Amino acid sequence: MNFLLIHFFLFVPILFFSTFLSLPFPFQTYFWAWKSHLSHPVADLVLRNGVIYTSDDSLPFAESMAVANGRVLRVGNHSFVKELEGYGTQILDLGGKVVVPGFIDSHVHFIAGGLQMKQVELRGVSKKEEFIRRIKDAAQSSKQGSWILGGGWNNDLWEGGDLPAASWIDDITPNNPVWLSRVDGHMGLANSVALKLVGITSLTDDPMGGIIVRAANGEPTGVLIDSARALITSLIPEDSVDDRREALLRASSLALTRGVTTVVDMGRYYPGFSAELSWDDFSEVYQWANSMSKMKIRVCLFFSMDTRFRLVDLISKVGHTLSEWIYIGGVKAFADGSLGSNSALLYEPYVDEPDNYGLQVSEPEALLNMTLESDLNGLQVAIHAIGDKANDLILDLYSTVASTNGMRDRRFRIEHAQQLAAGTPGRFGRQRVLASMQPDQLLDDADSTGKKLGKDRADTESYLFQSLLNNNALVAFGSDWPVVDINPLSGIKTAMKRTPPTWESAWIPSECISLDDAIKAYTISAARASFLDKDLGSLSPAKLADFVVLSTDSWQDFAEEASASIEQTYVSGVRAYP
Repeated sequence: MNFLLIHFFLFVPILFFSTFLSLPFPFQTYFWAWKSHLSHPVADLVLRNGVIYTSDDSLPFAESMAVANGRVLRVGNHSFVKELEGYGTQILDLGGKVVVPGFIDSHVHFIAGGLQMKQVELRGVSKKEEFIRRIKDAAQSSKQGSWILGGGWNNDLWEGGDLPAASWIDDITPNNPVWLSRVDGHMGLANSVALKLVGITSLTDDPMGGIIVRAANGEPTGVLIDSARALITSLIPEDSVDDRREALLRASSLALTRGVTTVVDMGRYYPGFSAELSWDDFSEVYQWANSMSKMKIRVCLFFSMDTRFRLVDLISKVGHTLSEWIYIGGVKAFADGSLGSNSALLYEPYVDEPDNYGLQVSEPEALLNMTLESDLNGLQVAIHAIGDKANDLILDLYSTVASTNGMRDRRFRIEHAQQLAAGTPGRFGRQRVLASMQPDQLLDDADSTGKKLGKDRADTESYLFQSLLNNNALVAFGSDWPVVDINPLSGIKTAMKRTPPTWESAWIPSECISLDDAIKAYTISAARASFLDKDLGSLSPAKLADFVVLSTDSWQDFAEEASASIEQTYVSGVRAYP
């Protein structure tokens, strides 16, 4: 009996192996792939021969990465990752190129930006004559009675810095109402046809949180600031559903070319505007794109704090994650206006307007009560604050809410945090309030801030990136697109160099930050700022495989010059650009 068993165990494997070797080659391949799959998962994609920056401090750099089912499977050296290669694994040889996590833009107005891409483009216009020419061209191609819309103008670029006036364009737009938003989104210009259409005259009162700019004789000039803009915008025909869906697709394609794989969309809500616009975009655009498999990048959505209970109800039904493409964020409110429109709330008056301290666009007690209710219901809160006084007021408000409602991981945000008084960066760190900032905006503000605030305030309060980091504050970067271009690589360079186009040296050199900190502000810190760090923000095992291949093959050169371009953008391990 034992003799028979010995022969069985000796000869049967030999017979099996000789039979296996006689099989056609493809069958042998499938067998080894099956055997490999039993011992460990097989990667769909393996990146190798690169400089992979992970934004994960436990392993900052790697040369290889494996991806399976849209998520990071393994990160490390070549031999460690090669174990996961198998039949069907795609190999991406990086040729030494730098890879970083997909960028997260922490503050955009995504649908609005996509719509503006089809309107009159006034960004970068530096002369009155060019401003007028572009409106004239638009008028000649517009139907009589239709609205002419545009945006991006910046009077600080013009000689003298004077605000535009309806009289500039009235003669060339006699049959069309016109509305042109300033680059910061807090001011706009209407022509006389539009002013007459909505009934704005010298007798019209300024609304709460807004200003109708007037000439010396009391007549409106056509410029409207903050909530006063709603007097015009409320009568502009709403964009069609199809137009807004196309705007999403257009904006998404642009974002991918810039290496952006996730945006935090603050919606189309501004002071005095309808809070319904963001909800319409959610139901008619984002949910449509999600159901039709047309989402190209991930979005985290914020809604007006006025609709906080509606958001609580939505989250109770669907949670914070609608899909791997759509995350439900929190609520947003406004404390003040903008520096460019002289409506940011300040401790000291504007140098060029000695009686103007800016605008408090929300009634303080109402804002406190809404924030208390939002926080008590578990919503994340983000409040716009630009001026030094506005930032301190919101930090005071957040302190009151935290002490009233008790301890929890709430991640309060201040959007912009642009002008900070002495000691304020320390408050961000102590209170664990997130600073959501936009580096490229300093390029436009560097020349004008000194004129508005005086050199001392401008050079001690503005865009204090390093001071915030030194005080252990979490800093997340974005663009506020379409206020400035959606372009993280540009933002990274600006945060590192702080050199405006016409300057030869940095503006406040002590506030320049490292490449490591700048990338983290667009990746892991940005993810944490919106509770997305479980899935996004770093190239760590089990996280979604969103990453960008850069043009540079030298991390040292990148860290010194901050110059690179986007070569490829991957979302869930699949190439999305080009």
